[in-house]
Amino acid sequence: VILILTKLYDYNLGSITESSLWRSTDYGTTYEKLNDKVGLKTILSYLYVCPTNKRKIMLLTDPEIESSLLISSDEGATYQKYRLNFYIQSLLFHPKQEDWILAYSQDQKLYSSAEFGRRWQLIQEGVVPNRFYWSVMGSNKEPDLVHLEARTVDGHSHYLTCRMQNCTEANRNQPFPGYIDPDSLIVQDHYVFVQLTSGGRPHYYVSYRRNAFAQMKLPKYALPKDMHVISTDENQVFAAVQEWNQNDTYNLYISDTRGVYFTLALENVQSSRGPEGNIMIDLYEVAGIKGMFLANKKIDNQVKTFITYNKGRDWRLLQAPDTDLRGDPVHCLLPYCSLHLHLKVSENPYTSGIIASKDTAPSIIVASGNIGSELSDTDISMFVSSDAGNTWRQIFEEEHSVLYLDQGGVLVAMKHTSLPIRHLWLSFDEGRSWSKYSFTSIPLFVDGVLGEPGEETLIMTVFGHFSHRSEWQLVKVDYKSIFDRRCAEEDYRPWQLHSQGEACIMGAKRIYKKRKSERKCMQGKYAGAMESEPCVCTEADFDCDYGYERHSNGQCLPAFWFNPSSLSKDCSLGQSYLNSTGYRKVVSNNCTDGVREQYTAKPQKCPGKAPRGLRIVTADGKLTAEQGHNVTLMVQLEEGDVQRTLIQVDFGDGIAVSYVNLSSTEDGIKHVYQNVGIFRVTVQVDNSLGSDSAVLYLHVTCPLEHVHLSLPFVTTKNKEVNATAVLWPSQVGTLTYVWWYGNNTEPLITLEGSISFRFTSEGMNTITVQVSAGNAILQDTKTIAVYEEFRSLRLSFSPNLDDYNPDIPEWRRDVGRVIKKSLVEATGVPGQHILVAVLPGLPTTAELFVLPYQDPAGENKRSADDLEQISELLIHKLNQNSVHFELKPGVRVFVHAAHLTAAPLVDLTPTHSGSAMLMLLSVVFVGLAVFVIYKFKRRVALPSPPSPSTQPGDSSLRLQRARHATPPSTPKRGSAGAQYAI
Repeated sequence: VILILTKLYDYNLGSITESSLWRSTDYGTTYEKLNDKVGLKTILSYLYVCPTNKRKIMLLTDPEIESSLLISSDEGATYQKYRLNFYIQSLLFHPKQEDWILAYSQDQKLYSSAEFGRRWQLIQEGVVPNRFYWSVMGSNKEPDLVHLEARTVDGHSHYLTCRMQNCTEANRNQPFPGYIDPDSLIVQDHYVFVQLTSGGRPHYYVSYRRNAFAQMKLPKYALPKDMHVISTDENQVFAAVQEWNQNDTYNLYISDTRGVYFTLALENVQSSRGPEGNIMIDLYEVAGIKGMFLANKKIDNQVKTFITYNKGRDWRLLQAPDTDLRGDPVHCLLPYCSLHLHLKVSENPYTSGIIASKDTAPSIIVASGNIGSELSDTDISMFVSSDAGNTWRQIFEEEHSVLYLDQGGVLVAMKHTSLPIRHLWLSFDEGRSWSKYSFTSIPLFVDGVLGEPGEETLIMTVFGHFSHRSEWQLVKVDYKSIFDRRCAEEDYRPWQLHSQGEACIMGAKRIYKKRKSERKCMQGKYAGAMESEPCVCTEADFDCDYGYERHSNGQCLPAFWFNPSSLSKDCSLGQSYLNSTGYRKVVSNNCTDGVREQYTAKPQKCPGKAPRGLRIVTADGKLTAEQGHNVTLMVQLEEGDVQRTLIQVDFGDGIAVSYVNLSSTEDGIKHVYQNVGIFRVTVQVDNSLGSDSAVLYLHVTCPLEHVHLSLPFVTTKNKEVNATAVLWPSQVGTLTYVWWYGNNTEPLITLEGSISFRFTSEGMNTITVQVSAGNAILQDTKTIAVYEEFRSLRLSFSPNLDDYNPDIPEWRRDVGRVIKKSLVEATGVPGQHILVAVLPGLPTTAELFVLPYQDPAGENKRSADDLEQISELLIHKLNQNSVHFELKPGVRVFVHAAHLTAAPLVDLTPTHSGSAMLMLLSVVFVGLAVFVIYKFKRRVALPSPPSPSTQPGDSSLRLQRARHATPPSTPKRGSAGAQYAI
């Protein structure tokens, strides 16, 4: 059965306007249109086939029209439609259970279904795209376990696991403690990888078979910028790492079984960016032969192709063909000249890449490339190897797509061209000879090929179009008539895998069945390897162990940064550890006897050692902790007997603890600090051979909730002004204050919450303070007016106003605006001369400022006499009870001139609530800043006044204005950008 979904895209509308579903039950000879079975007006977007039961089909509708899916259990013959209450972006089928599916929605929610999509259940919100995985059998006990990366509301990521039908908060686990870097979770085979950046450098962690996470160990000075997991086959991790000194190349590293200790396999492998910006490493794993890779390495600005048969233990250049396509000799001498291949794989499943190999056809590799001193993008030809890369033959002088049919018994080649074609090429002898065949009478623009829909068939379907305006054309090509029989045992010959004559590869001799080139018979199912015989171990079966490097004489010697004795640091006197010989057997290598005993790590008794290299750190690597919360301290010892060791920890707050051995502190030492401050944490380690000590200065803070900047509303030119940052809570630990004021482009940084400054010119000035407390930074912004002279008067109100005063900034702002409006209406004084600031606290008071407004041209500035006249008019109207306003229907508030006294001090006893105390503190600083008011006889200063609608005394207004007058921003540090990719 072949199912084809076609969609019509309208470029004018920018959307899909029509879809059609086609079904064939005779390998593509005839097709039936199924639009009436899925709904004539239904627009389909995706077609899925269950990987474990090909009879089960799922279709998704276009989410812009409707959110539904259609399910078939009879290979797409009939369908049932189910409505969805979410929009599916992608699906992930379970590798074993045919009815289990994970669905990722467009709003980043993950759903699960145990009924092949008929019912769905929400698992988790805020899931990172493509970072969700099914359990891996053999590593997870529960087959319905789901691994996922989820974002928190504050933008952090963490790694969660839960059961697909029971993913409540109580049932979720967090295998990796704390946060991980966004978009870094990978679950692959027996391994789980996460990344955590600290100190500007990425650190990578791995869990093998779901055990505790361990930090991945690269050579000490690799200092990776980026890492990509290439392969996790056969209990080993193959990774590409971009180190600190690389830009367009990566180094290949290979791990031990646990994926912790990595050794270098190949340096400077070429990389490039894919069409969507993803990193492409020029490394190709040959299908069908484990441990065989091709890589393009950059040497002196030249890219050359290398091959390995033992997972990177040894690499060599490719021997060029002896003759070209016409039989003329090729003069190409290693290492100056060799064959170089392009290693990119097609992302389109319907087109072949420029290199291809198949599990069912081991030894056959087809690729495009060139012969010379380096890889080139010009003069490209096609080459084939039928002996696993030992020898190569040129087959075409232009690029072709090559398909494998009949388990590699037939190779089909179609020319890579933008022009229409009607011929293809066939080879029945692994690419040694090719025959030309016509597959269509009219030349066809080929868009893709569907190869071998059945396991034993010789059928391919070519699809394309005759012209740019024509409909789709499907051409079925059936090669069965070429063969008159199936292959028998006598049609095969043995073929031994080798590397330039060396038959022992990965510690074994492997002999495969190959069809004799002169026999034309259909192979059908692939027979697999005939036999495998282990070889005697030689030095070539061992790689250098972690911390060792191979020298020119072939020996593995310790790197300059590596101390071999450090491997024994985690063991105690009387125990044993594996003492490395400097070599480790290549993972999955099957050799026996020989030098195996000589090169294998030996158990050795742990030596008694005095404590050395003691460190105490927090579990998250930070030097801060929160008051009242658990902080976990980790004791680390470079050398020493971990069992017979006395550990004493003094937390610096009057509390100390002791432990009888270091292993009892493996999970960390938890402590809760009840006060804020800087605490000196000391740890002392003693055993019978000596002692060591370490110190950690821990900053204990409490979360900073609010910052209020207190300063006068108006001040005089050249007069010293005090600004104070009032904090809630008042005790939060170590603080840093960053101040911006006036026209300064650089901030002033202090450890004190108050500063003094002067303004030398008139105008409205914005002052911003940022307070840094631990990981939190809060800020407040205020505006202060500066004039050479102004008048001010304290206002009071009829007592009924206090009954409606909630004492919040928004209320003060609105009441101040109403008071100003009443003054303007009662006196006729232009609003530009009046500024009203309602002060925090009870009883309700306000400050009235009379300002020397001048027009934008700088003319008509009011003189001192003008201000005096305005002041007298205002006082006169206030004394006549002419200034009043309606607070609400039936509540009239009168405004009076208050007694000419300084602002009263207020009681700051702890009985006040938090918010009230903050407001009362503000009154203190405002009151201290306000001058003793004589009956408008004081002369003070200020620049152009605020607009009539602004009230600089209101903190909420200042926050709003701060958006238009923000301080210079601190440059953001670039993110590491290092992320796992597969």
